[in-house]
Amino acid sequence: MATVALHPNNSQESIHRGTIVGVMIFGAFVAILNQTLLNVAIPHLMTAFNVTADTVQWLSTAYMLTNGITIPITAFLIGTFTTRGLFLTSLTFFTLGSFICSIAPTFTIMLIGRIVQAAGAGIMMPLMMTVILNIYPPDIRGKAMGTVGIAMFFAPAVGPTLSGWMIEHYSWRLLFWVVIPIAILDMILAAALLKNVTERTKPKFDAWGFVTSTIGFGSLLYGFSEAGSKGWQSGVVLATIVVGLIFIALFAIHELTAKNPMLNLRVFKYGMFTLAAAVSSVVNMAMFGGALLVPIYIQNIRGYTPLESGLLLLPGAILMGIMSPISGALLDRYGIRPLAVIGLLITSVTTWQFAHLNMYTNYSHVMLLYTMRMFGMSFIAMTIMTSGLNHLPRHLNSHGTASANTVRMVAASLGTAFLITVMSNRSNYHIAQYGNTMTLSNAVPAQFLQDTAQSLAALLGQPLSVGYAAAVQILSGLTQAHATVNGIDDAFVVATALAVVALVLSFFLRKRVVLREPGPTRQPVVIVDEGPRTPKLLPKSTVK
Repeated sequence: MATVALHPNNSQESIHRGTIVGVMIFGAFVAILNQTLLNVAIPHLMTAFNVTADTVQWLSTAYMLTNGITIPITAFLIGTFTTRGLFLTSLTFFTLGSFICSIAPTFTIMLIGRIVQAAGAGIMMPLMMTVILNIYPPDIRGKAMGTVGIAMFFAPAVGPTLSGWMIEHYSWRLLFWVVIPIAILDMILAAALLKNVTERTKPKFDAWGFVTSTIGFGSLLYGFSEAGSKGWQSGVVLATIVVGLIFIALFAIHELTAKNPMLNLRVFKYGMFTLAAAVSSVVNMAMFGGALLVPIYIQNIRGYTPLESGLLLLPGAILMGIMSPISGALLDRYGIRPLAVIGLLITSVTTWQFAHLNMYTNYSHVMLLYTMRMFGMSFIAMTIMTSGLNHLPRHLNSHGTASANTVRMVAASLGTAFLITVMSNRSNYHIAQYGNTMTLSNAVPAQFLQDTAQSLAALLGQPLSVGYAAAVQILSGLTQAHATVNGIDDAFVVATALAVVALVLSFFLRKRVVLREPGPTRQPVVIVDEGPRTPKLLPKSTVK
């Protein structure tokens, strides 16, 4: 059984914990809120800047790429700067980026603003997770991480609905103006209340690690993001993914052999951390990809407005925010395995139900399914990775959070691209199948076409040829819609398979059992791996 070093649970830390975490959650909430606000505004930005869908998508792609470049270097930044200084810097970048976006006269300026925003936002989450790992002992970290989940899930809950309302009544620029005063307020609170709780180790800057990680993760994430629209056979997609994999391999080799690595990949030698990262990655693939398919079905197929789409997602996101601290408390009490099994069972069943959507599925039924799916996800979204991080010694906290966030980001990007590709390919397949059926030699569609053409010609007061052309267009649209729904169903089948894989892996997750010596101080804290037998308190001499 392995032991790890823990800092004492002293009164000084207890006094400042709530304040420290509260200030940092406030900043994370603003960053996530802004991202979800922007998603609904994409069509309006296309009109405002007169750009295509492929071009405007760079506002999300550039944001993701910048995050992918920033997150791996956060361990170096956390070891170099104070907690307060680094958090204030990240908030400053985010606020400056928001201001640039709010006044952007051209798309290029808007894109620059998004990159500046992402540079700040990419630091916030790993820093916040590292701080929580440093100031909370493992036996109560779950509840603390669960509180962070409120910001992560409540922001997406209110974002789409709030964005739809603001765009409908005001300008899209308000989406950026509204977050600036909130970010400035948090900067004031951070300057006054935030304590320096991370250790400044002053590591040397790893230039080769930075270059290889930037090219590697940047290329890989770009390839995944373009695969959904250009297809996996695209030369650009294949080239960037191959380049990304090569440089990530070089990065990994260098970091494992370097004396002072920028990102210490030795965190993956801890088996339960690695397993938790794997389960969390598969969950992210299913969650993010699946979450994108529902709005496509609701808006593109069923014709509901973005506001109605946001309202459909609202109960599930709110439920996740409510359940997050509860799930964290359950993690502290019962360990990860029962939570993961229950959560992934619910997720698997509800995802499978999504694989049976059709052109007439009731709006309220889709809302109920999505809400139940998010209920299942609420047991695992924050808890699995928290349980993995609990297995790391304290000096690897910053490297663990950076590694975990990097892996999860890559998995989410891959999952989104993969499921969208499955949807597109299977939709094309079903269109071809319908094409073989919808021929004039088939009496049913031929009669439908004839009847519809005659009805339209009479209604429009036009010749039968005009009615026939309109009927063909209607039939083509119906065929396209049915094929797309079938493609979405097939993508959810794949998402179900991913959830089942995560479910199987979750049975191998183990918790850490926290034991204390009797007495008024109840120290030192000793942590042992859960095993088939009841764990025994280790001698004090074994605690490092």
